[in-house]
Amino acid sequence: MNEFFNETTLLSVASLVAIGSVAAVVLYVVAQKFKVIEDPRIDQVEDLLPGANCGGCGLAGCRALAEAIVREERLEGFYCPPGGNQVMQEIAEALGWEAGEQTPMIAVVRCSGSRELSPPKVNYEGAMTCAFAHNLFTGEGGCPYGCLGCGDCMRACQFDAMYMDRQTGLPVILDDKCVACEACVKECPRDIIEMRKKGKKDRRIFVSCINMEKGGVARRNCKVACIGCGKCVKECRFDAIVFENNLAYIDFAKCTLCRKCPPVCPTNAIHELNFPPRKPKAGKEDAPAQA
Repeated sequence: MNEFFNETTLLSVASLVAIGSVAAVVLYVVAQKFKVIEDPRIDQVEDLLPGANCGGCGLAGCRALAEAIVREERLEGFYCPPGGNQVMQEIAEALGWEAGEQTPMIAVVRCSGSRELSPPKVNYEGAMTCAFAHNLFTGEGGCPYGCLGCGDCMRACQFDAMYMDRQTGLPVILDDKCVACEACVKECPRDIIEMRKKGKKDRRIFVSCINMEKGGVARRNCKVACIGCGKCVKECRFDAIVFENNLAYIDFAKCTLCRKCPPVCPTNAIHELNFPPRKPKAGKEDAPAQA
């Protein structure tokens, strides 16, 4: 009896060993056939990236960007906004490639409808998110295009480059912290945040309004709305301002920052940032006496 059990036990163990051995061989063959050898340059590129995983490059994160760069064997078409030209140059040197310079960009808020300039007509009581409020009503000031002031853009920013001004109710972008990742642009349901060329000495000129209503209607809801008068278009000598749907728009690729258009805007809808103060024009009383 004991001999029978011993033989049965040995046979069972031998069968399991045989099955395990065959399975191991099969798994090894399959693993060798379908194994993926990862290019070590991917880790090299990822280590040079800032690790923000912000998605500003248009991909899922820094690892995805590194994989795409190595897979495509080029840097053209790829750019890391937080890292900027410096990081892209470091990647190019590490891989033995060349990297072109890209124009630094920055986010701008194209709405100036503060609580003072666009006084509230209703009191919003609901979920404090722009996405929810946008689907619910036009806005406390009555402008269907203006900032809702709930701070979705600020919460989307991973670099503390934005804050909500309690007095105006509008978002404020910090030039020295904005990395042009576009997270705030994607988050705003009203598309009032735009990426624009940073400009020399951080100087920019743009129309801070996206209201496409007719001038009278837009002005009733906001004192600094673009009323579509076209004066800025006539003033620009470089064809940098286009007029469409009752709204003026300054093309930053053509704008020379000559500062001719802001003074002619009757509603001060055109903003000029980081320029030195304008010199006051001499009046008749201040004009030099004629000899």
